[in-house]
Amino acid sequence: MNNNLSELTVVIVTYKTNVDILKNCLNSIDTNIKTLVIENSNNFKKKKEIEDQFFNVKILCTGLNLGMGPGNNFGLKQVSTKYALILNPDIVCSENFFLNIKKYLQGNIDFSIIGSVYEEYTNYKPAGFFDNRDLKNAKFLYEFNLHEVDWIAGHTLLINLNKFKEKKIFDENFFLFFEELDLCKSVRNRNEKVYMSDLLKVNHLGWKGSFAADKNYEIESIKLRNWHYMWSLFYYNKKNYGYLFALKKTLSRLLRSILRIIYYSIRFDKKGVTIYTYRFLGLINSIFLKKSNFRINFEN
Repeated sequence: MNNNLSELTVVIVTYKTNVDILKNCLNSIDTNIKTLVIENSNNFKKKKEIEDQFFNVKILCTGLNLGMGPGNNFGLKQVSTKYALILNPDIVCSENFFLNIKKYLQGNIDFSIIGSVYEEYTNYKPAGFFDNRDLKNAKFLYEFNLHEVDWIAGHTLLINLNKFKEKKIFDENFFLFFEELDLCKSVRNRNEKVYMSDLLKVNHLGWKGSFAADKNYEIESIKLRNWHYMWSLFYYNKKNYGYLFALKKTLSRLLRSILRIIYYSIRFDKKGVTIYTYRFLGLINSIFLKKSNFRINFEN
C-alpha cells in the first residue's frame, strides 16, 4: 500500500441511499484506501453485498438519522489516520483523483481543508469567499495547484485531522445545509488554510445521496430540504454574525414565503405551497431559537 494513501480514510454518510449510486461512488475510490460508509439509520439492507464486493469498505449504522454533520462526526470518531476524505455518496471521483491527492498527503503543504472542482460544467460554485469576491481573485499556489479560499463545497472535503483537537469537527445543531460553510468559517477564524484544488476533480449528481433520489418521496424531500435550508441559513448567520444580523438577512425571505404561500394557494399549486410553507416553518423555528428537529419518518 502506498504510504501516503495509508494515511487516508474515506468517510461517506448515507441515508437509505440508492445502492447503485453508492456503488458508482465506491468504484471511483482507490481500493487501497480504507472506506467507512456511515448509514444514518438502524439498518443497511445491502451491507453484505457491498462489503463482499468492496473489500476496503466497512459499513456502520448510527441507529438513527443524525444528519450530515453529526453523521460525519460519527464516522470521524472511527478514523485513526492523519487525513480523512469526506465524500457525499452521489460523488464520483475522477480517474486521477487519488493519484493527485497524494500530493497533499506528504506534509509539504500547510492546510486544514482542501476541496475539489467539478469535472463537468455546473452552475454550482465549488468554493468562494465570505465577502463574495470572485474566485479569480484567489491566491494561487502553482506548486500545489491550489487556490486559497474561505469556503469550499461540502460534498468533497480533504481534512487534515492534525489541525483539529477533536474528531467532532461539525456543529451538530445543523441537520442539513451550511455545515461545511460553518466549518470553514471556524477554520478561517483561526487563520488556518482552506484551499480548492484544480487536481481533485469530481462529478456530483446532486441530491441523489439519500431517499431524495426516490420519486416516491419527492414531496417528503421537498419538505425536508426547504425546512432545513431556511433553519440553517438563520442559525449560521446568528452563530457567526449575531441575532440581529441574521434577522435582517432573512426577514425579506420570511415575507416572501408568506406572499408565495398566498400566491400558490390561489393558483392551486400544491408543490409551490409546500415549498414556501416549509421554508416559512423552518425559518420561523430558527428565529424563535427552536432546534433543527424536523424529520421525515418512513419505512423503506
